[in-house]
Amino acid sequence: MSELLKTANDTDFEDVVLKAEGQVLVDFWAEWCGPCRTQTPILEKFATKNEDVTIVKVNVDESPGIAQALGIRSIPTLVVFEGGQALVGAMGVQNAPALKGRAPGRHGARAAARRRPPQPLT
Repeated sequence: MSELLKTANDTDFEDVVLKAEGQVLVDFWAEWCGPCRTQTPILEKFATKNEDVTIVKVNVDESPGIAQALGIRSIPTLVVFEGGQALVGAMGVQNAPALKGRAPGRHGARAAARRRPPQPLT
């Protein structure tokens, strides 16, 4: 995995994601998941062009607690957090334009979320 992507687990999720400054795009994934492996290089490329968005990967097999608490039932699932709140999520592999639409960076996911109806996380 690239140095551009951070990791979090059940123990440090609050510090890495919920207390983070700015937007955090969290990828819930697992090693055995083929689509999850497809998503990783897309996230790495997105990270190089969107330095104002922190990208964090959470392995649901190693950290089932946070996935269960958030109702993650399918992987990959991507969720944008800002100010400690989950704002928007998407299931399945997301291409770069879809990522930019969900995590617009410094312009704020809150504004983007207001422009379109919320999407369920599950």
